[in-house]
Amino acid sequence: MAIAYIGLGSNLADPAQQIQNAVYALSKIQQTEIASVSSLYFSRPMGPQDQPDYMNAVAALNTEHTPLALLDALQAIENDAGRIRKDNRWGPRILDLDILLFDSLVIDNERLTVPHYGMKEREFVLLPLAEIAPNLTLPDGESVAVLSENIATKGLKVYGSLRT
Repeated sequence: MAIAYIGLGSNLADPAQQIQNAVYALSKIQQTEIASVSSLYFSRPMGPQDQPDYMNAVAALNTEHTPLALLDALQAIENDAGRIRKDNRWGPRILDLDILLFDSLVIDNERLTVPHYGMKEREFVLLPLAEIAPNLTLPDGESVAVLSENIATKGLKVYGSLRT
């Protein structure tokens, strides 16, 4: 069994409900179980500011899948939610599911980069991750707790807990 940390984000079509639905869908992935889910957080958009704020969370999954098989399952969940992939990388979206970490693996191929390329600079990733895995160390040896203590919050706010 591997442990994978998944970033969840949404800023369209009732984001809290989209993330709740995504957590439910994660629980239905074969050979996978949810170990924990962070609180929901509101964050400002990274890209164009003329879009709604995001709702974010992080889930820890115990899985028997390979990283690419898990990626396929996550993309199927996004597609079922109505996600349409566009050229605008930081535009609004119904649902975004990212593999942040997969055990202590370092993966760099055309479909998947793990650890997630921007996680150390993103408060909406680090703070929920530190909430559920405060003692976690990244593959490069950096502590999630230390990184989260030193990141600017940029207006990030805790919204509340998810039902699991």
